[in-house]
Order: sequence, then structure tokens, then C-alpha cells
Amino acid sequence: MPLGGRTEPGFEPVLRAFTNNFVEHNEIGASVCVSVGGRTVVDLWGGFASPARDRDWQPDTLVNAFSVGKGLTAVVTAVLVDRGELSYGMRASAAWPGLAGQGKEDLTLSDLLGHRAGLPAVRRTLPPLSMYDWDLMCTELAGTEPWWRPGTAHGYHVNTFGFLVGEVVRRTTGTTVGGHFREMFLQELGADVHLGLPDSEHNRVAEFEWPAGAVTTPSDTSDFDEAQLLAFNTYNNPIGTSGGGTVNTPEWRRAEIPSTNTHATARGVERVYRELAAGGGALLSEEGLGGLVAETSNGHDRVLDRNSRFGRGIQIPIPERGFGPNPSSFGHYGAGGSLGFCDPTAAVAFGYVMNQMGPRWQNPRNRALIDALYSCL
Repeated sequence: MPLGGRTEPGFEPVLRAFTNNFVEHNEIGASVCVSVGGRTVVDLWGGFASPARDRDWQPDTLVNAFSVGKGLTAVVTAVLVDRGELSYGMRASAAWPGLAGQGKEDLTLSDLLGHRAGLPAVRRTLPPLSMYDWDLMCTELAGTEPWWRPGTAHGYHVNTFGFLVGEVVRRTTGTTVGGHFREMFLQELGADVHLGLPDSEHNRVAEFEWPAGAVTTPSDTSDFDEAQLLAFNTYNNPIGTSGGGTVNTPEWRRAEIPSTNTHATARGVERVYRELAAGGGALLSEEGLGGLVAETSNGHDRVLDRNSRFGRGIQIPIPERGFGPNPSSFGHYGAGGSLGFCDPTAAVAFGYVMNQMGPRWQNPRNRALIDALYSCL
């Protein structure tokens, strides 16, 4: 197996866990980067950038990190709030008048970030690949009958989170979330994270192995009950919106879908969280960081049908799924196991990306890396 990088003395258990992921847990290619107190102590990459195993993973290999992008979108929003361009208490409809009717007009930006909008899916069946049409997606969401009374409960907005938050950001600031990524992360921090990847960077992207038989095709949902329709539409309306059959295409890489298609290196993800681990660093004031992590939703999730807990778009720990032992940690997981988080108590920042789906909820690969890291501290 190709392997590169380094670990500082005392962090060898992370190297052992990283290599064991390829032996025991079917890792194809991956990278992990960790800093403690602002100093990089782990920077590893290995395996292959394609399921065919015909390209080695490089230190600058990018890969789709799925919902890790939600956490980064939440950071963008927190920075804009810190600058006074947005406020968590603002009505979303003040910026987006079309978001109205059936209680949607009272939704705050905090509600959208906390997955409380009642809009985890559109109801009308859209043509496949409609997620590439930003205006269509936003128009459909604005006109959708909510799945529950807006603001009264939460449910993970798997694919719609980015359109809802992103449209308020775009209308208020005149810049898309992807544009703010470029300014705040790439240009100001040198963090190799992208939303809307230029064609010139596509040669660096690892192909993602989608589970065999898991690509959804159009289905007749006319006989579905409300719960079945919610579950299907959240992940599959429009077809392709979760990445199945699309994740390795140029169109997917070029698009800006803040919920789902951020492309990043482990170093890039760690670089953003390094600032947050330092109390906000160059990104956020202390007050701004507090606003980001303030609990907004906690308890039964109407989409996932299990507990979940969110700050303003960021995941905060629950007993079933944390980020190490310290309750001050926060970040965001991505489908298949990708992860970015920080632990201000231990001054840790962590980035991990890979190209093999694996378990979505309790992933043994990121868990092994986290456990190995904390055994060193």
C-alpha cells in the first residue's frame, strides 16, 4: 500500500490506526491531518485515489467530503454574523421573500442552521439532476408544504440545508457560499477546501467508490405514505442529489451544493478547524465562536429517527456520537466517515477524508483514528 507523511514522536498510534484501516476496514485511499496547539503532529496519506487502485493517493489529493461541507458552511455563516452582515435571529424571509406561507415566513436563520425548517425535501418529483439548477431548487423549497410545522422540531436536512442557508447568504451578501469559501478559507487561510471546483483542479480529485447497487433510479412514489415519501425524497429527490451516480462527474465537481459536494484535503479541513480550536483565531471572535456552537436542536430527529444535536449548523456531541472525550468539541461528519472537528479543551484540530463509503453512522475508521489520537494526549 502506498503510504506517505509523518507523525511526531508520541503519535505513532495514529499511524498504526491509519494503516490498520486499510487492512481491517477496507480503506481504499485516505488522508488524515491533526494539529495540537497549532502544531501539526500527524499528516498522513495513503492508498489509492481510485477504486481501480491505479492512482496513488497524493498529499494534495482532493475528494468529495459530503456533509463536512455543512460544518464549513456553518463557519461561513458564523463569520458573516460576526461581521454584522447577517444575524441568527433575522427572519430568512426578510432576505428571501418567496420563503413564505404555512409558517415558513417566520423561520429565522438560526432555524435553518438548526435543521428546524421542516423542509428536508421537496414534495414535487423533480427531474433527475435538478440539484444543479440552484434557482429551481430554491423556488421548489420556498413553495413546498413543510413536513412539520416550521421551527417546532428538527430533522436533518440532508441535501436541502445548503440551498436554504445558501440562498439567504447569497441574497444578503451578493456572494455564494462557494465564493465565501474561496475568500475565507482558500485565500485567507490557505485551506485546500472548495465548493465549486474549477476544472483546472479536477486532476487532483480522487474517484469515490459508491456502494454497488446503491444508485437510485426514478421511482413511482404515488403509493408512499408520508413517512416513506419523506425518507425517499430527502435522499433521492431529485435523483442524483446525494451523489449516487454523479459524485465522480465533472458536473458534480463544478457545482456548488453546500450540503453535499465540498471537495477537500485532510490538511484543508484541519486548517479551518485549527483556527476554531484556538478560540476562533483569524476567523471568529470569542462571541462569534460562542454563537456558532450554541445549542439550537437536541433530541429526536424526525428524518434520522434517532437523536441528533446541532449548534448553528455545526454538530455538537451526543453520547452516541461525539468527537473524542471532551464535551466542548464540535465539527461535522460526512457520509462514509469523512470528518472535521476541533476540541478547544485539548487544542486539537482534526481532518480526515477518504473515498470509500463504509458505515454512515458509526464508522470504525474515523473512530479508530480518534481513539488513537486521544491515547497520545
